[in-house]
Amino acid sequence: MSEPSTIGQRLKRLRTERGLSQEALAELAGLSKDLIAKLEQGRRTSCRVTSLMRLAVALDVEVSDLTGRRERLGAARDGGSVLAVRDAILSPSLLPSMPGMPGLDPDDAGEPTPLADLHTAITAAHDRYWSGDFGPLLATTAGLIAEARLTHREVGPRAAGALAQTYQLAASLMIQLGRYDLATIAAERGIAAAAEGDDVIQWAAVHATYAWALLRQARLEESEALAVRVAEQVEPSWRAPAEHLVVWGNLLLNALAPRVVAGRDPAEYLGLVAGAAARLGQRVEAYQTSLGPTTVAMQTAYAYAVLRQPSRVLAAAGQVRAEDLSRISYARHLLDVAQAHVDARQPRAAEARLDEARSLAPVWFRQQSLARTLVGAVREIQTRLSPRTRRLVEAVGLD
Repeated sequence: MSEPSTIGQRLKRLRTERGLSQEALAELAGLSKDLIAKLEQGRRTSCRVTSLMRLAVALDVEVSDLTGRRERLGAARDGGSVLAVRDAILSPSLLPSMPGMPGLDPDDAGEPTPLADLHTAITAAHDRYWSGDFGPLLATTAGLIAEARLTHREVGPRAAGALAQTYQLAASLMIQLGRYDLATIAAERGIAAAAEGDDVIQWAAVHATYAWALLRQARLEESEALAVRVAEQVEPSWRAPAEHLVVWGNLLLNALAPRVVAGRDPAEYLGLVAGAAARLGQRVEAYQTSLGPTTVAMQTAYAYAVLRQPSRVLAAAGQVRAEDLSRISYARHLLDVAQAHVDARQPRAAEARLDEARSLAPVWFRQQSLARTLVGAVREIQTRLSPRTRRLVEAVGLD
């Protein structure tokens, strides 16, 4: 039997497997039966993120089970293996032993990588991530985790930050590939590693990734609460260094995401982050992330795209400078702009932004369930498909 290719088909299969009628599922999810019926009948090809999360909770599945988000690297895998990364994250050698008893043999062997060289490799790996080069990154992540663990074991707390950043990278990659549970474990490992060092800002930075993983699991309240709690713990003084502002601002942006997905006003968080960005004055990179005025504009556009307020999305997008963002950050912003054009019934403008995102980061684009949803919506609006839309349909693997 072929894999269901639309949200509606996956929804119907899961609902039927659980013996639920459309009315029963609607009641459990707090949604209308009409929405469920339209999705299953193909009269609607997408719905709000909040509605998807409610359906996922009611069906006791991951959101990715409804959106079809899974690893779609195809020929771009470059010999990499998700299972190899899984095995590195969940290595039995990490299991604790009882006092007085030998632990399991370590899974790393050989000479440790010098700490400076390890930092260089981690930075290069993060650059690949932000460029959307997921295939080559997947091929090297398991080995990088092993190197970081070996160096940490030999060097001690001085290598805690490097090990934390390696796990954080693995968590971010697993989120992009739809492996949310594995991402959460990797982020937890990163937080534990950072706690062995003396850099509280590094510790806070990995919490932002953990909050992102919780969001992807539809754990909205926990995601927002965690990001806010850690942001409060590391709230910077007016004399704090720029790196501190970058991490604090990103924690608040990770609190913003679940708030807008839940349909609530993002103004409080946006105002706080805008203040931090104004102090920075320009884009500043720190702890494998960045913050600046363009970041605020991009996240403002994201917030109002989720809230389906297209005029405010397009107003914020006018303040976004592509050169201030990484490749996949700008491509993600283009999806928000495309969403605004879809909501405004402007399919040609939407397909142009989608095609621009595809050309910037084709491997990343293929992984995005939002891209698939928007391409489907553009196809649905058009009476006759343009060559560009046909190319987009093929790029995301729609029937």
